[in-house]
Order: sequence, then C-alpha cells, then structure tokens
Amino acid sequence: MSSVAKSAASKIEWSKIIPQLGLTGQTAATLTAFKKRHDEAKRVLFELKQQPTEVDFSSYKSSLKNGSIVSKIQSDVASFSASQADLQKQLNLIEAFETKAIENAKETESLVLKELADLESTLDNIESARPFDQLTIDDVVKARPDVEEKVEQMVAKGRFEVPGYKEKFGDLVIM
Repeated sequence: MSSVAKSAASKIEWSKIIPQLGLTGQTAATLTAFKKRHDEAKRVLFELKQQPTEVDFSSYKSSLKNGSIVSKIQSDVASFSASQADLQKQLNLIEAFETKAIENAKETESLVLKELADLESTLDNIESARPFDQLTIDDVVKARPDVEEKVEQMVAKGRFEVPGYKEKFGDLVIM
C-alpha cells in the first residue's frame, strides 16, 4: 500500500462516514461489518507482530532422538531467504489504469460542466421567454427562419393547409 493510501486510510473517520453519506439499510450494515473485520485484522496483525519469531532449536535437539534432523532444519531455516517477486509490472499496470481513470474522470467532468452550462443557458432562455400568446410572427421568424421559407413555398404553390394539421386537430368545417 502506498504511503498516500496509508495516510488516507488512517484519516478515515468511520463514525462520520455513514451519516455524512446518508447511508442506510444494507449499505450501512455492510460498511459497519467491513469496519469490524478491518479492526479485527489489525488486532490480529498486531498480536502476530508481538510474538517472538526465533525458534529454540537446542530444546528440540535435546528432546528429539534424531538431532541430525533438527540440525538439517536449523541449517535450512538459516539459509532460507524469501523470494523477491518483481512487482514493477503490476505497479506499472495499476499506475497506467489510474492515469487512464483520472483522464476519463477529467473528460467526464468537462462534459458534465459543459452540459450544465448548456442547461443553465436553456433555463435562462425559458425563464426569460415571453408567454406564447404574446409572441408575434416576427419573433417566430427570427427564432426559426425556415418557417418563413416554408410558408412562402406553400403560398407560391397555392397550398394553404399545413400538413398533418387535420390529422392532429381535426377538420373545423361545419358542412
């Protein structure tokens, strides 16, 4: 565990996490169980670190008939060295993943901020818009210039009906 992670883990205030995040039910129970297991693991690790690690081979030699086996085990223990695993590859993969995750988070943040700005401008437009019954034809043409072009084409072709109007609103002809 990196020193940053250890520092962050030691600064966690477990009693404040559940209320601060508003956790309830199963999530709160799971987090409490995790904290309990974490504390138990820390306690066991502390106890194991306090125990002596030296083996008294002389007592085994005196109590066992075959002292050569104890001598062989003693020489094996003395010559034992833990194998060193090359963790650099895994650490590099983790670091690359972390870098990519940070890039993705920043990209997502910028997209969210852009979307928020668009929504804010849309909200401002909605709040500052005039009611529909106060709109004029000039306002509609200013907002959607293509409406004027369509109307001019329809008048030029002699069509004065809006496509789909009768289907949506019905025919107002009485006869």
